[in-house]
Amino acid sequence: MRYRWVVLGIGALAQGTNAAVFLGLPAITPQLRDHFGLTLPQVGLLLGAVNLGTMLTLVAWGVAADRRGERLIMALGGFGAASCLAGAAFGNAWVAGLALLGTGLFGASVNAASGRAVMSWFRSGRRGLAMGIRQTATPLGAALTGALLPIVAVRQGVPAAFGWLALVTATVALAVAVWVREPPGAVRTGGSHGVVLGDPRLIRLSVASGLLVVPQFTAAALLVELLHEHRGLAIGAASAVFAVAQALGGAGRLGVGVWSDAVGSRIGPMRILAVAMACGFVLCAALDRAPVPVLVAVLVPTAVLALCWNGLAVTAAGELAPAGRSGTALGMQNSANYLSATITPAVAGWVAVHVAWPAAMLLAAAAAVTARILLGRAEQPAPVAAG
Repeated sequence: MRYRWVVLGIGALAQGTNAAVFLGLPAITPQLRDHFGLTLPQVGLLLGAVNLGTMLTLVAWGVAADRRGERLIMALGGFGAASCLAGAAFGNAWVAGLALLGTGLFGASVNAASGRAVMSWFRSGRRGLAMGIRQTATPLGAALTGALLPIVAVRQGVPAAFGWLALVTATVALAVAVWVREPPGAVRTGGSHGVVLGDPRLIRLSVASGLLVVPQFTAAALLVELLHEHRGLAIGAASAVFAVAQALGGAGRLGVGVWSDAVGSRIGPMRILAVAMACGFVLCAALDRAPVPVLVAVLVPTAVLALCWNGLAVTAAGELAPAGRSGTALGMQNSANYLSATITPAVAGWVAVHVAWPAAMLLAAAAAVTARILLGRAEQPAPVAAG
């Protein structure tokens, strides 16, 4: 059973590499604006292309993983995403947008397939921790990218930043192809997956997850711009704050995973976190013109709260699925997340520019409150040894 930790490690690495694209790229928002000559809402649309592509193919990749296994699906998707990232290094904003759309189309394989691998290799009593480790790779990958990618973009240019992301993605895809396999007795399924996609419990959980992505991506997409352009903090310092928030968010995902295993619930901790992040964003809106250190002192823990719930939602979705269908369930739950992630950067950026920055913060708080209302009616899934 030691091998399960190898699978978890590679799955987490793949998850972190994927996050380096859709969460790390916002760290070079100012460089993207200058390189392509875009406004802030237009950069939001460019960054949202990755999430749009991911959203469109998550369920399909999940079904494919249920039928063909994780190794093939993750490797194919990884190599495809790497090719698209390399293409993003060339041409204008339209070319980059199409390439990033393709990156999302292929990169979606990681979200469904690596989650299925964790559900297959770990039993319910350790699943919260295991999924927390996998999900921790997302903010950690974004934090590392947030610290390094602006340096690359400034010194070598935006095309070089895309090139480095392509190289890392291809390397991880190779590791998946070499080392990932399914556990003995793993269940694969064929036929219709409508029984999973039509489950009202999964639909409610997915909608709540999508709403919780609004505060998450409001913080992720706008934090650097808020501190740098709106409040005048140096770009290096703003990027460092972004990296710290991502790293702490990773630690938070581990913590809430252990918490959920201890209390035997995924939904209960999600309810508490939704209320806490709503309060945090309201406070950020109130402190918009406060001294920068005060704003940062509130903004960082709020961003951490907005980051740390994902593992709970993913685990709950997998535990709702019948045996052999967890890839499909995870694809559905993640589709709601990526739909929200596609829309949020552009909408929040528009609200910040054309209404006010506090209004963007209050929009995030309202989404968290709505998610809490939906979660109040959600049922805690009975843990299953899902494949």
